[in-house]
Amino acid sequence: MAAHSSSRSKARKRALDILFEAELRGADSVATLEERAAAADPPVRDYTTELVRGVAAHASEIDARISAHLAAGWSLQRMPRVDRNVLRIAVFEIDFGEVPDAVAISEAVQLVSELSTDDSPAFVNGVLSAVVASSVG
Repeated sequence: MAAHSSSRSKARKRALDILFEAELRGADSVATLEERAAAADPPVRDYTTELVRGVAAHASEIDARISAHLAAGWSLQRMPRVDRNVLRIAVFEIDFGEVPDAVAISEAVQLVSELSTDDSPAFVNGVLSAVVASSVG
């Protein structure tokens, strides 16, 4: 499996790290971003900042979009923390970003393929495909 190494892919991974850490600690994601940027090791990319701030600014809308496309019996809290935060980043990119929807989905699937459960890629792909389908028209 070849790892994506583009600047934006790295920025997404770092945004995931920051969102995951903030959630794990029960901390504010923007405050966690600022702590990481202040430490600057490694430096925080502009796109990482855009993603973390965007997810934080639109959190309730993003979570509602994800929740609307979960199977019966599933909730945001039930899914793995990595999947939840990857979905948040991708939905931010789909609804508020400038990357093509297919790129947002592909990058999200790649992240969970590397970092989450064996079932996560298909799950994330399905949720994001439904989010995109509901955006059209």
